[in-house]
Amino acid sequence: MRAINKGRSLRIAMIFTLALTIFLTGGLNKAKAFQTKAADTVSSADVQFTSIPTTADSIAARKKAQAASTTQSAVKNAQAATDQAAAITKQQSAATASIKGPEKPKTLWEIFIAGLLGGFTAVLLPCIYPLLPLTVSFFTKKSGSRAKGIMQSIIYGLSIIIIYVSLGMLISIIFGSDALNALATNGIFNIFFFLLLVVFGISFLGAFEITLPSSLANKLDENADKGGLTGIFFMASTLVVVSFSCTGPIIGTLLVDAASKGDRLGPAVGMLGFSLALALPFTLFALFPSMLKSLPKSGGWLNSVKVILGFLELAFALKFLSNVDLAYHWNWFDREIFLSLWIAIGLLMGLYLIGKIKFAHDSDVPYLSIPRTFLSIIVFAFVIYMIPGLWGAPLKSISAFLPPIATQDFDLSQTPGSVPSAVSGSSSIKNHKYAEIYTRIKTRGLDAFYDYDEALKASKELHKPIIIDFTGFNCVNCRKMEANVWSDKQVFDRLQNDYVLLQLVVDDKTELALSERFVSQYSGKNITSLGGKWSDLEAARFNSNSQPYYVLLDSNGNVLTDKSGNPIPPSPADYDVASYLKFLDSGIAAYKK
Repeated sequence: MRAINKGRSLRIAMIFTLALTIFLTGGLNKAKAFQTKAADTVSSADVQFTSIPTTADSIAARKKAQAASTTQSAVKNAQAATDQAAAITKQQSAATASIKGPEKPKTLWEIFIAGLLGGFTAVLLPCIYPLLPLTVSFFTKKSGSRAKGIMQSIIYGLSIIIIYVSLGMLISIIFGSDALNALATNGIFNIFFFLLLVVFGISFLGAFEITLPSSLANKLDENADKGGLTGIFFMASTLVVVSFSCTGPIIGTLLVDAASKGDRLGPAVGMLGFSLALALPFTLFALFPSMLKSLPKSGGWLNSVKVILGFLELAFALKFLSNVDLAYHWNWFDREIFLSLWIAIGLLMGLYLIGKIKFAHDSDVPYLSIPRTFLSIIVFAFVIYMIPGLWGAPLKSISAFLPPIATQDFDLSQTPGSVPSAVSGSSSIKNHKYAEIYTRIKTRGLDAFYDYDEALKASKELHKPIIIDFTGFNCVNCRKMEANVWSDKQVFDRLQNDYVLLQLVVDDKTELALSERFVSQYSGKNITSLGGKWSDLEAARFNSNSQPYYVLLDSNGNVLTDKSGNPIPPSPADYDVASYLKFLDSGIAAYKK
């Protein structure tokens, strides 16, 4: 009978392993397929465009049809407008078919790696680390043989993975890909997760513990005593519930990041990485029990890990608050306020590491260990690095996470854009439409337009090509491009003197006037905001929803072509200055031709 049960356990374990393998292969392939549809950067190789009428033409045709709908002659006009709209849609479809969809094959991998790092961090927390030797010893003693103990430990690890991946899949099912993508720039979402991360940070600092109901843990613990595969699964469930006070904030932060990416399988892939890292130590120590002797003993250092994570949670929370401030034009969370808070958090973290401050649950630090010393050096060096930013230093290495430099009230920096130089020619349009709401992301020295039709008019007057910069308030890569590439003297000179710069902010929440609202021919959605209008233009004409995304047009709104007559491919974020210069120069040469 014992042999039969053993054989049955092995078969069930093999079924678990096979099911997980199928999920990993199929799931990630599907994720990759979805990813190529909506990612943050694009591959522009072999891109071709078909010239199509502008959005303004489409709207004008529709208005014309609606205005004449009450007369017999209007019926004919409406039919003509419908035919024209159909032709536009057909051309847009042709353009969409000729442009390869944006690709960023590493997006889900980034989420997976973030999950791995979060899982390995969770192992070092006081809710999990002390359980490693206890759990492994339990399996090796209870099993009666090393082979059986190893098999049970593997099943235990697989059970942890299945539980967390199921949680991620549940999040993916509840929120579709569109919903997740919309959440990234939603004000309520950002405020909610700002508060959530603050609560998580305070919890890690020791003010309170976030725990699931004890009745749930007790119920799972009772089922764990049943033995067999069912008992092992409930043991894993008990670990998940009991350790939630430590893992909850990490899981919450990970799911927030996955949701911000907008990938349908993002939460599931993140949970896969997290659970894999969490389950791996239990399985490895079961395979090699002698390794347990080399583990550091539990002690006050485990609580120190929690406190450091608490400081980091508070720092990350500020990014969500900055997103809301920019998108909704609150105009109070300036760059120097953001930096001041980061500097204060960094100083407290450094003082904590060297033992100058401690919290209620901390033990005394009689001397500085080598790891604490090196961590203290890194933290204090980072704080010193940030201080010049209070007076306008670009801080290029972290500029992507900071509010734009234009939000700085007191700026002593002397970047190329800090003092405008002479611009070769100026258009008759003195007051640019929407300019007053984009002062906080404006690159100093660049005379940007924010309306498509105005840019076309300026291009015809100045005889310059147009560069469309599809950007966003919450776009990390946009800020990085502006700080690291646009600040280059040659790039800045091209943008200032040789192009009409058109910046279209796709996540702006400014409401359109009733007369300007429309139903998208591309997505069928009601477009009611200014950002939605430009996002629809980017998706309909260029089959992309990534930012930044740079497109070169002539004065009639057509994509510029090279010497061979091929459209110049749009450029995603390109941090190689020489490569980006080549892209800009190709547009200048094409326009002069």
